[in-house]
Amino acid sequence: MEYLRWGVLGASKFALEHLTPAIQLAKNNRFNALASGSKEKAAEFVQLEPELELYESYDELLADDGVDAVYIPLPNTMHVDWTIRVIKSGKHVLCEKPIAMRAEEINELIKLRDATGLLVAEAYMIVHHPQWQKAKEIVQSGVLGDLVQVDSVFSYNNQADLKNIRNNSNMGGGGLPDIGVYTLGSVRFVTGQEPVAIQHADVKYENGVDVWALAAFDFPKFKFTSITSMRMAPRQEVTFQGTEGFIKLTAPFNPMVYDKAEIIQRMNDGAEKVFSYPGASHYVNQIEAFSDAVLNSKTYPCNLEFSQGTQAMIDSIFDFSSS
Repeated sequence: MEYLRWGVLGASKFALEHLTPAIQLAKNNRFNALASGSKEKAAEFVQLEPELELYESYDELLADDGVDAVYIPLPNTMHVDWTIRVIKSGKHVLCEKPIAMRAEEINELIKLRDATGLLVAEAYMIVHHPQWQKAKEIVQSGVLGDLVQVDSVFSYNNQADLKNIRNNSNMGGGGLPDIGVYTLGSVRFVTGQEPVAIQHADVKYENGVDVWALAAFDFPKFKFTSITSMRMAPRQEVTFQGTEGFIKLTAPFNPMVYDKAEIIQRMNDGAEKVFSYPGASHYVNQIEAFSDAVLNSKTYPCNLEFSQGTQAMIDSIFDFSSS
């Protein structure tokens, strides 16, 4: 197999604007098939890929021998079910985050992955971006001294968009399932540590979905706070602060959309460095890493166990705030 042939379940806006163009730009990957009940939405994808194979049902696409891997951008509550179905059809899976609504649901996916040898992963793209790889390098080098505090903020405002699935409790909406994976998972990725206790959680709800959440965790050697919201002006920022200096990521989660990707490093003596990544696409990098793992047996940077650890943090926030 010289390249990976992709199928997509559902004609989502995100798939149209980000993931399918990334598949087309990524080396050794091809966008081969789409399953959608909407001919109007499917037509937009055909404009991207005129030779696209179209199916009206998801099961028809899963039966296509011309598809090696499937990308799932369906509503959150459908992720586990369709990931299982794709695995059982013998195809690799890249599923949008969160891959499950509770951490224990991922156990079945791990079991099936191990039994089949297929690559099954959450589309957690930020670990494929060079700014996060550099942040990990800086923090783990010890140049910042002892890590004391990590703070992460991710917010946007979709209050006026009531039809958005993020505002729909029946589809697994809410800020934490949508963007909590980024504030919570990134600290685990950079530090290589896992939380030992949750100290505080405050969650505000509207119509059954969380619209603002503050959480504080103890890690083995530092403190961590996370703020996520779907009801505040857009803001993204992550800081890792040690005894000798700190780094700040200015567009950690949506580089090139929210702002340019930069890491600002400031030390106690006033020395400052700025690392910039103007053209890097974490979506293209993610697809190339996925195909490299399938075609060349390379290690994929974000396995299901990592995703399960992040989901466990989200679960603990909901559990703590409701207790």
